Order: sequence, then structure tokens, then C-alpha cells
Amino acid sequence: MATPQQKGGRASMESAKVSAAKIQVYLKGIDYPADKNELVDHAEENGAPDEVMAILRQLADKQYTSPADVEKEFGRIKSAARESEFATSGTM
Repeated sequence: MATPQQKGGRASMESAKVSAAKIQVYLKGIDYPADKNELVDHAEENGAPDEVMAILRQLADKQYTSPADVEKEFGRIKSAARESEFATSGTM
């Protein structure tokens, strides 16, 4: 999977548009535990927009035991995107 740097900042832009609450809207009704692929499939079936799907596809390949577990991983992704953005913009 490409890192935010390899995506040219796309991951950072996508995560800025998405909140943990927005992700949970499209995961409503999923049975936990669920793995990454189940989360992605469920969100897609619920009509998740591209920016939500982009974030879900960046989740680590593991079992998620609860919505809070997904939110924790989302926070890690968002933090990594911010760090990448800061590192890129701070080099000028």
C-alpha cells in the first residue's frame, strides 16, 4: 500500500475531509469483530463516498473489535498524514 508521501499528499487531503463520526455512519450495522476487508465492503454497501473509502482502504490489515478500535486506527492514519504534510511543507 502506498504511503501518504507516495500518494503525493492525497491521503492527507482525504483524511482532512473525513471525521471518525462520518466513518461510523457508513459502518452502522456491521458486526464486530470485523477485519479491514469486511469494513471496506460494508461501507461500500452503505454508499460511503470516495473520501471515506480512501481512508478505510488505508486501515491496517487486522481484526477490529469495536467502533472505538476503528476510530483509534483512523486517528493514527490522520496523525501520520499530518506529519507527512508538515514534513513536506517544512522543507522549503
